[in-house]
Amino acid sequence: MAKLIHRLFLLAAICATAGCRRSGPPRELASRQTVYEVRGVVREVNPPENSLTIEHENIPGFMPAMTMSFAVKDPALLKEVAAGDRVKFQLAVTETDSWIASIAKIPGLTQPFTAFAKPSGASALEPGQVVPNFTLTDQNGRTIQLLDYRGNVVVATFIFTRCPLPNYCPLMSRNFSALQTEVQHQFPGKVHLLSISFDPAHDTPVVLKEYAESFGADPKIWTFATGTPAQIKSIAALFGLTYEMQGGSITHNLRTALIDPSGRLEHVWKGNSWQPAEVTSMIQRILLTRTGNR
Repeated sequence: MAKLIHRLFLLAAICATAGCRRSGPPRELASRQTVYEVRGVVREVNPPENSLTIEHENIPGFMPAMTMSFAVKDPALLKEVAAGDRVKFQLAVTETDSWIASIAKIPGLTQPFTAFAKPSGASALEPGQVVPNFTLTDQNGRTIQLLDYRGNVVVATFIFTRCPLPNYCPLMSRNFSALQTEVQHQFPGKVHLLSISFDPAHDTPVVLKEYAESFGADPKIWTFATGTPAQIKSIAALFGLTYEMQGGSITHNLRTALIDPSGRLEHVWKGNSWQPAEVTSMIQRILLTRTGNR
């Protein structure tokens, strides 16, 4: 009996230390992560946004050769390279994020520095300016225009449905999905969301409708649209968006614009670091100010 009690006590101690649970499949403790080994040339180091723009080689099974801005979570990595350095780096990708996990110069291989083309910003609107009316085609094949939403706050962003980096276009759509929930609750009937594709050759109304449904978009609140190349170029310039077809994909920056009910530009978020809560806070301020002026 004494031996049995001792064994039971020992088992209890082991369970307390290691944890005992019913048998079954192991739990996934972290998001599935894929790491790609990539080579390329640094074109821009951007400490304010913790990013590196790299002209990289083809990443088999993931992304064709192109010039792309990649997030860097460890700021120390930005100090290890300069524009013109030829590098090898590890690109970590999960379902919702991607970043450069490590980077190193390739000894003896440096390309002459050439400035990376940036948007001039000359034609981009400034806050307070009226956004010119524009026309697009929505996911149902109908013609829409910005004036259709006059009287509502409009939040507009730019995407393309084939975007491979989860923290670029897919993140914009996830953020808009969260925004949709918030504006339905906080500002019913007062806000409209607009996602504009700059890939009209691929993102037809049929493709956009399927993509919209995958994010649970309510067409009464959230519209997906595209247009002719000339239309998209004109609209993109208003907000400082740049995009370029490279190797079968598109290299681009990110812009999300907030337009007040009178059609004036309130704010433009650059990059992917904005949070839905920032947007709802600004919407609330706009609507309160408008109510107070009546």
